[in-house]
Amino acid sequence: MKHTKLLSGSALALVMAAGAAQAQTQIDWWHAMGGELGELLEGVAEAFNESQDDFVVRPSFRGTYTETMTGAIAAFRANQQPHIVQVFEVGTGTMMAAEGAIYPIYQLMADFDVPFDPAAYLPAVVGYYADPNGNMLSFPFNSSTPIMYYNREVFEAAGLDPDTPPATWAEVEAASLAILESGAASCGFTTSWPSWVMLENFKAWHNQPLGTLANGFEGFETEFVFNTELLANHWDNLKAWADAGAFRWGGPGPGPDAFPAFYAGDCAMVFGSSASRAGVLRNADFEVGFGMQPYYDTVEGAPQNSIIGGATLWVLQGKSEAEYEGVARFFEFLSQPEVQAQWHQDTGYLPITLASWELTQEQGFYDENPGADISIQQMTLNEPTENSRGLRFGNFVQIRDIISEEMESVMSGAKTGQQAADDAVRRGNALLRDFEAALN
Repeated sequence: MKHTKLLSGSALALVMAAGAAQAQTQIDWWHAMGGELGELLEGVAEAFNESQDDFVVRPSFRGTYTETMTGAIAAFRANQQPHIVQVFEVGTGTMMAAEGAIYPIYQLMADFDVPFDPAAYLPAVVGYYADPNGNMLSFPFNSSTPIMYYNREVFEAAGLDPDTPPATWAEVEAASLAILESGAASCGFTTSWPSWVMLENFKAWHNQPLGTLANGFEGFETEFVFNTELLANHWDNLKAWADAGAFRWGGPGPGPDAFPAFYAGDCAMVFGSSASRAGVLRNADFEVGFGMQPYYDTVEGAPQNSIIGGATLWVLQGKSEAEYEGVARFFEFLSQPEVQAQWHQDTGYLPITLASWELTQEQGFYDENPGADISIQQMTLNEPTENSRGLRFGNFVQIRDIISEEMESVMSGAKTGQQAADDAVRRGNALLRDFEAALN
């Protein structure tokens, strides 16, 4: 005789739950955030998954920004691409050129009738990731901008006002020399990401172009023109300040020695991403102050506004309609003021929507956390111009390496600021032409 074994109530519930989970449409999200930021990112995905029953977003850490982008491109060619890939801002030109591979965000949201208003986002964010007609191509997620972090205790010990960080480069020099003379620290300032801080944002902050065609926004036939007297003099100043002990070269790329020198109390100031705020507060055993990027007050119109770093979320082609609906719903969730405000407050990234900025103000976050709004003040200081909207150059990941190399040659005394800037423009333009040729 055949017996049928009945399931208990709890076992039946488990089977039903498993069936429901299997019925959910999975959305794969490749990202480049490790450590604490990765945990916070996974928390955002988990919150979306818990908010509804139709879709499940699965984040997957894929290494550095460069590794994540190149890995996604390779996966697309093998028809194994994720739905969403996080790409840093200097990869925008490369992604735009990948026609047929991307699903523009403005089109995605319209196709699935999901509300999406570019006017809800900070103008500098919209401008960076939109086409010439103002259509947003990727979804803003983690946008940042470089700011100054400084050791308030060192400032006090050197007789400087800890409530008044230096605003101009002349003031940075004076403060650094005062700090050295006092013995409060062995270095005035250092920087991470030298290309991003001491070239890209430096030019935007002084409302000067990096390249022709509106910094590449108007076409890939652009050419670099940043080798101006202002930039060359600034790089020469950095070398002179380094020789005097006022400045310390933190290394190329992310500047691996910059923040450790700040945490150790060796350098009184460091320039780095606003998204480093949480890490700075966690690692510094002294009171930290926050300031804007300095400028040369001899330049008319400076300061203008800073430009963003960080990354956006790009959607890749080749998936089903049901899956793309899930992507659109996920982006709708990410746009909510509460979600964006929490992400901003937890990480130090910009509140990319105006509503999340206003909500953060209403919650009293900036009153309780002085300096947390420095990045927003910089970004919204003035209406962006074609010089301060951002940049859009092909092969810019490699070009950044060239810029770091040329800056390092100034620091070593091998080249003057003008020679290094000229060589960076020449080498960079060669890579721009390579990129342009690859499109044809």
